[in-house]
Amino acid sequence: MQILVFSLTGAVSGVISGLFGVGGGIIIVPALTYFLNLPIKTAIGSSLAIIIPTALMGASKHFHQGNIDWKVVMSVAPMAVAGGYAGAWLTQHIEPAYIRKGFAALMIYVGIQQFFK
Repeated sequence: MQILVFSLTGAVSGVISGLFGVGGGIIIVPALTYFLNLPIKTAIGSSLAIIIPTALMGASKHFHQGNIDWKVVMSVAPMAVAGGYAGAWLTQHIEPAYIRKGFAALMIYVGIQQFFK
């Protein structure tokens, strides 16, 4: 059963990542916490590690299609890296229940914004 959950999670998150440009965390984190009962912090860390090869593959394909604006990449990436470090550091100081609720609130907010734009 776990192999099926892993395979479906990977396939769905990969398609979502390549299609919409999201890291897959919106699929991976809930799947790991809900179906596999991983603690939220472990699910987040695992998701980030899973996203590395996913992002590389998706970015490679988009590069070949001419869909990357390197000025944007070079402008945003340094602070995104710093923000990733800061966010991971913050998980040490925030209770898992608050992280889970914050994640859910962010997904609802972003979903509503995207739907009505």
